[in-house]
Amino acid sequence: MLNILQKKIKRTVVLFLVFVLLFTMMGFLAKAYKTKTLAKKEYGVFLSADSSAMEQIKKYKTVVIDAQYFKKRDIESLHKNGTKVYTYLNIGSIENFRKYYTTYKKLAIGKYEHWDEEQWVNVASPNWQKFMTKLARGLYKKGIDGFFIDNCDVYYYAPRKSIFDGLTVILKNIMTFGKKVIINGGDTYVMKYKEHYGTINNIMTGINQETVWSCIDFDKGTFSEQKKQERDYFCKYLKACKADGVEVYLLEYTTSRKLTRKIEKYCKKHGYYFYISDSLELD
Repeated sequence: MLNILQKKIKRTVVLFLVFVLLFTMMGFLAKAYKTKTLAKKEYGVFLSADSSAMEQIKKYKTVVIDAQYFKKRDIESLHKNGTKVYTYLNIGSIENFRKYYTTYKKLAIGKYEHWDEEQWVNVASPNWQKFMTKLARGLYKKGIDGFFIDNCDVYYYAPRKSIFDGLTVILKNIMTFGKKVIINGGDTYVMKYKEHYGTINNIMTGINQETVWSCIDFDKGTFSEQKKQERDYFCKYLKACKADGVEVYLLEYTTSRKLTRKIEKYCKKHGYYFYISDSLELD
């Protein structure tokens, strides 16, 4: 009888210990999952977002937003959350939904393929240069951490000295605010500048390149993998930019998990930041 009682007690103890062990492991796994879930992602680009998307934006360490649609208190809130904020600034084209469109539409110099609401703008115009500097100053006063400059590709569209010089004036003016400056694309202009002056770090602190690994079919509205020749060109370009001391960012568009893994592996190897979007709208 005693042996039977001892066996029951022993079995109960063993079951209790197993239960405690399982409970502890479940708690540990839950904590690990929560930590992973709450951990901020490195880089996000949300150009179609406004202040209603603040909770989504706060999940990132560094974000690109269009600060023209955010208030200073929104930027302060993101800073308190530990999020660095770059603002989008389109210096090379003019968009018909901007408040200033009517005033400057006369400076348009050509249609922007695939983007019906935009036209390339004459950056050689002193009026445009002054306005871009004024617009940048207003965004600077909101407390942003840096600028995300778009459409230096206007020099690819119109490879004239006046356009090259106009971009340079605007970029150098923006650099005087003492904030980081990321140029999105603009490889033709950037490499021409490097050829002329030997370095690029006096007009920019970072480069963001779209579709290094992914490709956009604008007619079908679908994404695919970039052709090897294009990818190799941009990989070489980004390597040259990093060698000049600037930070490198990639913006890719895909829903493919396989391609996503390739991008992650490549960026981790080279120390690049990246954001992968499943939407061309970047919302």
